Amino acid sequence: MGNRDTAVVLVAGGTGERFGRSGGKQLAELAGRPVLAHSFAACVGVSRVGLVVVVCHPERLSEYADAIGTHASGVEVRFVAGGVRRQDSVAAGLAAVPDTFTLIAVHDGARPLAPSSLLERALAALDGESTLAGIVVGHPSVDTLKTVDGAVVTGTPERDRFWAVQTPQVFDAGILRTAYAEAARAGLEGTDDASLVEAAGGLVGVLEGPRDNIKVTLAEDLAIAEAILALQDERRG
Repeated sequence: MGNRDTAVVLVAGGTGERFGRSGGKQLAELAGRPVLAHSFAACVGVSRVGLVVVVCHPERLSEYADAIGTHASGVEVRFVAGGVRRQDSVAAGLAAVPDTFTLIAVHDGARPLAPSSLLERALAALDGESTLAGIVVGHPSVDTLKTVDGAVVTGTPERDRFWAVQTPQVFDAGILRTAYAEAARAGLEGTDDASLVEAAGGLVGVLEGPRDNIKVTLAEDLAIAEAILALQDERRG
């Protein structure tokens, strides 16, 4: 396997109910390619990645395979059926990752703007911190935050203590598997993968990433993503 020590679980199991498209937002076209193809390309573009497990709707495995098309030599691709919750889908993806991989990254198939360099930076950050179980990418909150009860504000926490967290998230493979097993035994549901690692006692670090690493959730998000890609192309030109 050489230096390909990392497997990626690419989560693409949504039904697309909020997006309004049968088959999910990952199959919607963005700049001439399916959303999922952009997310997948970022993963296989990292030299340390040896396996990408695409977790998708069980009735659309062939459609998702067609969506990603050809892929980089040296990277194995597996497709597995997702579960009811995102957490179930990630667990299914983890089960398809051999124990030979020491690091596992989890990335949302609906985050098509995350560049390969972001995953590379996250892996490098985890390499340099032996006390950490994982690294999550995100950025400090720029908005004032409120705690509310119904429609009434109950508090205004200090903004500088809060980050908006995204994917990719990278972890020591053994610790991530243990965290998922403990969550299953305890009936714990986390809002992201890092929250399960935290609940299991693992320390998770943060890495500031680009603010345009948006998640395509609603149909109007596609127009925003298109505009960001056009701006990126203009800057490169």
